[in-house]
Amino acid sequence: MSTSTFVPPNFTKVHIEDCLKRVRTIFGGVFIVDTRKAKLVQVLYHLWEHKFYPQYYFPSSELPSKFLDEKSKQVLSEGPIKYDIVVGVKRAAEAVTVYGDSNGDLAGLFKIGFASMDMWYEEDEQVFVHPKDPYKRVDVLQSSRHIRVEVHGVEVANTHKPRLLFETGLPVRTYIPPTDCKLELLVPSNLHTSCPYKGVANYYHVQTAPDKTAENVVWWYQNPNLECAAINGFLAFYDERVDVWVDGEKQLRPKTHFA
Repeated sequence: MSTSTFVPPNFTKVHIEDCLKRVRTIFGGVFIVDTRKAKLVQVLYHLWEHKFYPQYYFPSSELPSKFLDEKSKQVLSEGPIKYDIVVGVKRAAEAVTVYGDSNGDLAGLFKIGFASMDMWYEEDEQVFVHPKDPYKRVDVLQSSRHIRVEVHGVEVANTHKPRLLFETGLPVRTYIPPTDCKLELLVPSNLHTSCPYKGVANYYHVQTAPDKTAENVVWWYQNPNLECAAINGFLAFYDERVDVWVDGEKQLRPKTHFA
């Protein structure tokens, strides 16, 4: 059995690869695109167009012309053309970018801003926040490491039963059973964030004294996506903003800020 480690391609120029999934997007209750010809495009130095994830592109044959507002047409200095998408009374401003002959490898393609649409689907599963990166992996492993967390010098968690979440390109995140946390110090927050791999996160502040509150330093998933079901209900602390000890050794705070 091979023990080699998979390394994603290190592209140094525009790279276009087929998305093997059927991709659909809905706006105003209408399927704007429904295709098996979607592309994933990477443009500079082994990074996707956005540094941490890819964007869907589509061949011009899939262009939803009947939903494009010709009056909104903008020709950009670099060559692409932008359009608004209009469905009934609903409008998504500058949602479509069409690439022409002067745009090199992107010629003949267009993209739709992910956040401008109401819903996206890969096959029949809804996709949230952004397309999934085919070179990213998320693993949740049960651990027996001794984890202690302090906020403002006050211990807020202490466990020998953490679950460690390994996500390609991001710091390891430690999820702690709530029974091993000082729940009386947690104050519910109104903040919610979403991740296409894990789901929708809820947050807590940590209040260690009447005048000492660390805002939104704890998050948890009530109904995580299936691949991360093991972190359901467990609490994670922002390592960047709290003090953490692993097996008695204090950890340096990571410089990144991604849950």
